[in-house]
Amino acid sequence: MNECRSFAVKDEIFCMFEGVLNNLGSLRQQYGLAKSANEVVLVIEAYKALRDRAPYPPSHVVGHLIGNFAFVLFDKSTSTLFVASDQFGKVPLYWGITADGYVAFADDANLLKGACGKSLASFPQGCFYSTALGEIRSFENPKNKITAIPAAEEEIWGAKFMVEGSTVLAAMK
Repeated sequence: MNECRSFAVKDEIFCMFEGVLNNLGSLRQQYGLAKSANEVVLVIEAYKALRDRAPYPPSHVVGHLIGNFAFVLFDKSTSTLFVASDQFGKVPLYWGITADGYVAFADDANLLKGACGKSLASFPQGCFYSTALGEIRSFENPKNKITAIPAAEEEIWGAKFMVEGSTVLAAMK
């Protein structure tokens, strides 16, 4: 399976997707999409269903994505940011807070090091972040609290993310 990076915009929803979904065919059917719809189009449509036909929780939508993936989605109409990484963290995704207070994402930590300094970490696998919720959550255990544990002082950057009652989700080297 070749992992690919794709970008799409639809109805003022911008999405960058990297990876591959193993269940793309069944998800296309579930969301009523054409056979030509790729992963990034599917994520946009799944997000729109979440946004427009609530009460689907975000964990329900992301939990149905099977494969190796990471995506960053921005809905301009609601100013909502929605980000997720698969449960095995096979596709690298990093995030941090820039010096001027903005959250930034990249698949290469070196791109963020200069702007984010010590606030840079690996995005935790099996989690999603939504500005609509205002927090990061595990999509397998969405009700369990997630705690960030800062890396040791000698580390330049990084953190571990723990899900309450679970094991370490992501750790920086």
